[in-house]
Amino acid sequence: MSSLSLSEALVAIGVTKSLTFGRERIPILNGVDLRIPSGEFAAIMGPSGSGKSTLLGILAGLDTPTSGQVLIDNIDVTYMREARLAGVRNQKIGMVFQAFNLIPTLTAQENVEAPLAIGRHRGDPAARARRMLGLVGLSHRLKNRPHQLSGGEQQRVAIARALVTDPAIVIMDEPTGNLDRANSDNVLHMIREVQRQTGTTFLIATHDVGVAGAAARVIQLVDGRIGE
Repeated sequence: MSSLSLSEALVAIGVTKSLTFGRERIPILNGVDLRIPSGEFAAIMGPSGSGKSTLLGILAGLDTPTSGQVLIDNIDVTYMREARLAGVRNQKIGMVFQAFNLIPTLTAQENVEAPLAIGRHRGDPAARARRMLGLVGLSHRLKNRPHQLSGGEQQRVAIARALVTDPAIVIMDEPTGNLDRANSDNVLHMIREVQRQTGTTFLIATHDVGVAGAAARVIQLVDGRIGE
């Protein structure tokens, strides 16, 4: 294995993924090498079909590569058993999706508290949730349920939920895909401010040049490979 710096939140080494249809093998990822230093805000950019979502699923421990290795905060998660992997995901990885994925019957505060009900986390869950919602500008929306929030506000709740466990990295898959340009710009500005204030590592996947431009580094993914 390649040497690993203690200051790297995420490392992918030679990651491949292929799917089999009948006798045909379809390559999705073709040997991806990726290093995300702790505290960085990086974007993976590529057109639809380039393998972005597949790569993010593998990096987040939601899928298994055909070959290669993935380390999160120095922990090899590549072929980890699901029972242990679930705990690592809860402790080390915050996920944000295009569709928000909030629980409709819970308030904003309860949605943010939800990850703290699993595993061991320091501090009072309610206080942590309120602090995270304040960080994303929603202190006035603690008791509102998702249907009472705008799309931009729902995504802010989802980001607060991803941050509440103090993860090693927050991975975001097209987080502004369901938002109009004004709300998208507001959410991206908020992410930059949160990253600046907390030093949290963010990795965002997008096909939008404007979204990628918010990041400090843009990584191109073309035909399942990292390009320059």
